[in-house]
Amino acid sequence: MREAAGLTQEELASRAGLTSKAVSALERGERKRPYPHTVRSLAEALGLSDEQRASLFVSVPSRSAQARAVDAHSPATDVRKEHRPAPPAGALSAPHTPLVGREKELSEIEDFLKEVRLLTLTGPGGVGKTRLALEAARRLESLFDDGVAFVGLAPLGDAALVIPTISQTLGLREIEGRSAREALYAYLKDKRLLLVLDNLEHLLEAVPEMVALIEGCPKLAVLATSRAPLRVRGEQEYPVGPLGVPDPAKAPLAEEVRGAAAVELFVERAREASPSFGLTEANAAAVAAICWRLDGLPLALELAAARTRFLGPTALLARLDQALQTGGARDLPERQRTMRATLNWSHELLPEPEREFFRRLSVFAGGWTLEAAEAVGVEAEDVLVLLGSLVEQSLVVSEWGADGSVRYGMLEPIRQYALEKLEESGEQQEVRHLHATFYLALAEEAEKELAGPDQGEWFDRLENEHDNLRAALLWSLEGDEPEMGLKLTAALWRMWNARGYMREGRGWLEKALSSTEDLPSPERAKALNGAGAIAYQQGDLNPARGLFEKSIEMGRALGDMVIVSKATGNLASFMLGINEFARARELFEQCLIMDRELGDKSRIAYSLGGLADVFYSLGDIDKGIEYYEQSLALHRELGDRRSIGISLNNLAELTQLQGDLEKAEDLYKQSMAVVREIDDKWLTVHVLLAMGSLFTLQNRQERAVRILAAADALRQEIGFEFQAHTLADYERAVERARKALTAEQFEAAWQKGSAMSLEGAARYATSEETAV
Repeated sequence: MREAAGLTQEELASRAGLTSKAVSALERGERKRPYPHTVRSLAEALGLSDEQRASLFVSVPSRSAQARAVDAHSPATDVRKEHRPAPPAGALSAPHTPLVGREKELSEIEDFLKEVRLLTLTGPGGVGKTRLALEAARRLESLFDDGVAFVGLAPLGDAALVIPTISQTLGLREIEGRSAREALYAYLKDKRLLLVLDNLEHLLEAVPEMVALIEGCPKLAVLATSRAPLRVRGEQEYPVGPLGVPDPAKAPLAEEVRGAAAVELFVERAREASPSFGLTEANAAAVAAICWRLDGLPLALELAAARTRFLGPTALLARLDQALQTGGARDLPERQRTMRATLNWSHELLPEPEREFFRRLSVFAGGWTLEAAEAVGVEAEDVLVLLGSLVEQSLVVSEWGADGSVRYGMLEPIRQYALEKLEESGEQQEVRHLHATFYLALAEEAEKELAGPDQGEWFDRLENEHDNLRAALLWSLEGDEPEMGLKLTAALWRMWNARGYMREGRGWLEKALSSTEDLPSPERAKALNGAGAIAYQQGDLNPARGLFEKSIEMGRALGDMVIVSKATGNLASFMLGINEFARARELFEQCLIMDRELGDKSRIAYSLGGLADVFYSLGDIDKGIEYYEQSLALHRELGDRRSIGISLNNLAELTQLQGDLEKAEDLYKQSMAVVREIDDKWLTVHVLLAMGSLFTLQNRQERAVRILAAADALRQEIGFEFQAHTLADYERAVERARKALTAEQFEAAWQKGSAMSLEGAARYATSEETAV
């Protein structure tokens, strides 16, 4: 150990407060039984890990050979005599660094160990199980009259060595006529002791012996760490999760990210590597991104933080994978020097069927369902068993949803490792194809439901799978299957529209259209229409018109009148937006004829609503209300909540024009309730704007300004433009409020509104909360 630390005998002696002669005598074997404080001083001077310290203490013979003989032969009544060896002093040495972000876990572990006798900390490699177990044991030392002993099992390759290793750690020795097992039972029979068994996952055959030991020694408690639960009676499993990461919904400012445990650990370890390091506004976003990428895994964070000695956070973020493959602290066990070594340790413990499934699951991004796991090329009857095993091995995590469903996932460093294994296997293209095929089927099923009564649930489902849908799009559009990507975009554009992914959605649509041949197909016609709809909402008028017209032309060539009707209705809305009212009316009337011939109630309701828009724009309020009510009745019959929300908002606007402000407010609130049920961000902003205008007419000016400011800020965040008539209404409302307030009042209200979240603005607009 001295030579490994690069020290001479003189240097070690100086650090440990000993003489060179004393160190020399120990190394030459002249002095065989040093005092415990001497061993502790040497361990500190050598900078040993907890595992190495335990190994050093185990190597020191007990100070009385006679005591050892008594230990091995004495009856139970003699076990408590003063001369019996105690667990090695110093086995739980003072930690080199403080434990970060684990107070809740420590408190819960302490509570469990007061009630149960076998507690297993489970979790993936690098999550900090050993460190947490040691800290918990250290805090509980006073509760165990006979102390705490740490036994590191990682180096063992044979379960038969577990009992002898525990015996050796406790200072017991085999003698003629009595085995290590018998000596251990005799020693522990009346001992109130906490035994920490570290890294049991590869020695599970020894677990029945551990259970027998606990049953035979009524005062013994065992705290084990393992990547998988032991699965025995009496075991209490305690899953150890990663550290908390910054909230991705909040801006990555220094003050916002500072409180996250993962950031705290990264910053602390970075300061150890580079004392001048600090969290600043300039690097907070990069530090937050590092913590997100590493999913709060402590070992990965520590390995990355060590690189700040020569890399700033932004440069480190770009080279994160490389940073995790380079060596960590020299006092870490070899298996933890890099993330790859840690994960290799877990991977090698898996049988081949689990290895294959593990690498195939790496294609999922953002988690997956059981049905999705069944789609990646493993026999369906085996999936549940294999998935359960990987969850037990802490290579896959499971999470219950609010609806009672279970979703699975991998921490990102683990997924990247599994993805490398998939690439090495030569199976990647096959598995990617299966993955994309599954999500295309999901998207096409959702497309049929997005105008029905369950549309909110389907929007949620698509958004939950958005990362997987992105992965499928990327693979198909950049590989050999662009037609699959085109089909995906054609099915998904409504979700991108409703949930506020307009820039991204348009980008995917344009990529899909440019990656495939310009030949008539239903998917291409739908994608053209979707791209036009988003372009129009973004205020990009010329491309929008061309896309609608091309979709209509392609739909006619295919003889698909549903596509023709949808694209014609969008072109009619476009004409209405540029004040070509006569042309808009003509196109909506054409749509209504087509829709009635098709017998499509949903399309009939849409066309009636479009004609109501025309009458509204022409100033025929009564006719507009009549058509909106007909459209609303059909949408309610079909359960199309998105269209119900639009119709209620439009009826409210006309009611407002008639001067019935109280009824208009009630209709707006009904509309807001519906659009929030399905979390339609685009519609929410439109209802907010309309309510802000109403508040100015009700002389609720500060409330109006907040809502108008929120609507404008959220519009920009989502990525769309108000159409000409909507923009005019918005500007008139802002001007009314500005005239009614002082400049200071207006500015203060505007700033508060601009900072509102979508949910907060919607709640404020529909509540009776007083503006302050």
